[in-house]
Parts: sequence; structure tokens; C-alpha cells
Amino acid sequence: MEIKDVVKEKYGQAALRVTSGGSSCCGVSAALDGCCDPITSNLYDTAQKGELPETAVLASLGCGNPTALAELKPGETVLDLGSGGGIDVLLSAKRVGPAGKAYGLDMTDEMLALANQNKRKAGVENVEFLRGEIENIPLPDNTVDVIISNCVINLSANKGRVMQEAFRVLKPGGRFAVSDVVTKGEMLPEIRKSVLLWVGCVAGALEEDEYRSKLAAAGFENIDVEPTRIYRVEDARTFLSGQGIDVDLIAPQVDGKFMGAFIRARKPVAAKPCCGPSCCA
Repeated sequence: MEIKDVVKEKYGQAALRVTSGGSSCCGVSAALDGCCDPITSNLYDTAQKGELPETAVLASLGCGNPTALAELKPGETVLDLGSGGGIDVLLSAKRVGPAGKAYGLDMTDEMLALANQNKRKAGVENVEFLRGEIENIPLPDNTVDVIISNCVINLSANKGRVMQEAFRVLKPGGRFAVSDVVTKGEMLPEIRKSVLLWVGCVAGALEEDEYRSKLAAAGFENIDVEPTRIYRVEDARTFLSGQGIDVDLIAPQVDGKFMGAFIRARKPVAAKPCCGPSCCA
């Protein structure tokens, strides 16, 4: 089964759990059954949760809070890559106000249905949820002021393509402002090979310098990776053990090497002048 199919299945199951009265399965009890990992907990403050339907909060599967860090302005157009149950889209819509617009993009039918249900509950009009993949964003060039995402880009098998698409749809001067999991140094093969850990926002994570390199290759400038949470091996002991990994054996090589980070970059206001031999061809 391809990574994309596994991600769709797992996130579809999470949406169905929420709509049936449960949670998306985050926290310690979730780690026991291997459906989620503990990096997704306690990301939103009480005031933010109070602005939203409970099902939007329960469906959150992120690793950060991009809406708290993206400095959204009234009237801006925002796109959330991998919007899930819609928590960051709904928060963004409130930040940009009636003159702005917040798009959410997701490939999972169950999550899109839940997100639209949450939109109706919240009574927010300046929101639109789109079906599609983050590697092929269904929006025209130069239409978005800010791209946010919450622990989703690491799930893509073609992250370079995601960043190229983000660059394409951003307006000149537009901002890339995402929360994601990154690593310091190379990741152990024992973790990388586990598809379930990939879905859990760990095994698909880029090394921080590689993240910067891919953004630069897509054309971004002013790239910054700011750690927001450093994960210790004890935080995920139960989860990792449930995947058949000897935690004590790998602890010295893993502890503190995974971090939630806020990644910022900007699309240049104007294209840089070409100075190569084929410029005037």
C-alpha cells in the first residue's frame, strides 16, 4: 500500500471517530493502540478552543499552532494544506475577517465532510474547503497571501513538489508559515521504515537543513526554522514500543533529535533577474 493510501485511511478513521462521538485519538490512551502519537496534544489555548465547535478541536492532529504564529492580517487570503477537520482554517477565517478568505485543502472525504460540518456549526462564511492533494493544489497561480499547514507536509512522499506548488499559488511577497516536525541529523532506518510512524508525523520528517534546501530550491527566500517543541524519547515511549521498537536501545540516538518547528519563508516580490547564458534565448 502506498503512503498516500495509508494516510487517507488513517485520517479517514480519525474523522469517523470524531463524528461518532469520540476523539481523533490523541494523547496517552491513543498511543496505546498505535493510532496517534503524543506530539499532537495541548496545542491550542482555552480561548482558541472556545471559538470553535468541539468536533473541530477533537479532530486536530497537528504538531503546532500555525495560526498563532503566522501573523495573519484582515483581508488576506489563507490556504491550509491538509486542513483535516478545519480547526486552523476556522481560526484563520476569524483572523482575516469578512474581507479575507480561508481555504482548506484535504484529500480525505471523511475529513472534508467533518470540516464542512464544523464550518456550518461555527457560522463562518469566508471559508471554503477544497478536495485535492497538496502536491497538486487546485488554485490558480499567485492567488494566496499566506500558506499554513499543521504537521501535514511531512506526510507527503514528494515534499519538493509540495513546496513548488506552494510557491506557485502564493502571490509575490506571499508567506509560507507552517508547523511541521523536523529532525536534527539523519533519522534511524528503524523509524523511517515504519509507515505507521510516518502517519504519526515522525518517520516522514525532513532533516531541518534539507527542509531549508527544498524551500530554497522551490524559489523561497528568508527561510527560517524555529523550534517550538523538542521531543524527548520518554514522551513517545509507549507509542514507539507499540511499533516493536526497542526504545532503550535507540534512546541515545533519538532523544532530542525530533522537534516541532515553525517554518517561515517568503516568495520574492519580484522574480530575480536571470544572469545565465540562456536568459535571452
